[in-house]
Amino acid sequence: MLAHAMVHTYELSFPIFLTVWLSEFGTTTGTLGIVVGVGYALFGLGALPGGVLSDSYGSRSLIVLCLFGMAGSFLLLSVSPTLPVVALALVLWGLSASVYHPAGLALLSKGVSERGSAFAYHGMAGNFGIAFGPLATTLLLLAFDWRTVVGILAVPALIAAFLAFRTDIDESAAVEGQETRADGGVSSLSDFLGTSRTLFAGWFIAVFGVVMMSGLYYRGVLTFLPDLLGDLPMFAPVDFAGESLEPARYLYAGLLTVGMAGQYVGGKLTDRVENARAIAVAFGLLAVIALVFVPASNAGLAPLLAVSFVLGFCLFVVQPLYQATVAEYTPPEARGISYGYTYLGVFGVGALGATIAGVVLQYFSSTVLFAVLAGFAVVASLLGTLLAFRGPSAS
Repeated sequence: MLAHAMVHTYELSFPIFLTVWLSEFGTTTGTLGIVVGVGYALFGLGALPGGVLSDSYGSRSLIVLCLFGMAGSFLLLSVSPTLPVVALALVLWGLSASVYHPAGLALLSKGVSERGSAFAYHGMAGNFGIAFGPLATTLLLLAFDWRTVVGILAVPALIAAFLAFRTDIDESAAVEGQETRADGGVSSLSDFLGTSRTLFAGWFIAVFGVVMMSGLYYRGVLTFLPDLLGDLPMFAPVDFAGESLEPARYLYAGLLTVGMAGQYVGGKLTDRVENARAIAVAFGLLAVIALVFVPASNAGLAPLLAVSFVLGFCLFVVQPLYQATVAEYTPPEARGISYGYTYLGVFGVGALGATIAGVVLQYFSSTVLFAVLAGFAVVASLLGTLLAFRGPSAS
């Protein structure tokens, strides 16, 4: 839970820094979308080798390396004089953070018997980081310049890395006695290719489609949302005690905080309802939310707050649902690689959402952007419907 919170603390601090970097480096939303998109892409692309390593060597050591690497990348970011160095720091962050989700989720799915509750509390911790990152960044920027803030944010990861290093756990407590492959893990290219073919020959391919659409929606809506909200007259900067406060950042943090409830409800639902049906319904709601977001923002503060908080809830309720669904379709010895593919889809392919959002906003409008996001959600809902009428799960 602590490591998950740190990963997302850093991940969601970047959209706050974007508003600073736009003026600091005299660049455009399209350029920054590409720069941040590369770091986010590696966050996803590195998940697949991270999953392979998790199956072969265990989760704890990877989580320790993840935390040390993220701290180092933020220290580099704190002394970045130019945009290319910022890009390099984001690349290092993406590579370091990429191993967390396959390692952490493989650990939970194999090490905890009450899987639904584990996903719920693990997800809440992630959302605490998701909300805490923007809020802490916003508050620290009131007192310090952005480079100092980045340096301060590096410290918690160093502490978390030390605690993770000292922790001893049984990573297979929940699957002991289950039939698994004798060798376990992936020890060669042929093993990797064979396991991959087995996964994608079944219904896992539909789950993979769901997580790709989820990633595109997630990254597309969150990356420039603080900037979009800040352009609304109702969220114009306010001078207070000699400082310029940006109300849009606080709404953004509040929206992400509501996601904690979504994670909890989603995790509990995995033990109580058919996950595929819940996925179809939740993404259907996300499509509707995308279509009404711009009209709501033009209708006044109350409608905007209502749709923003529903967005925060639904955006995160889907995550435990697809995490649990992955476990339904994969054997324990391939759980790491399965979550590696999952987060390759969520954060690797999903990173294109940041680039798509930046380019659409530069050349079109926010209305067009939210229509594109609605399309992603519709595809995910249809795939969830397909899974709801599947045959027996493959696990």
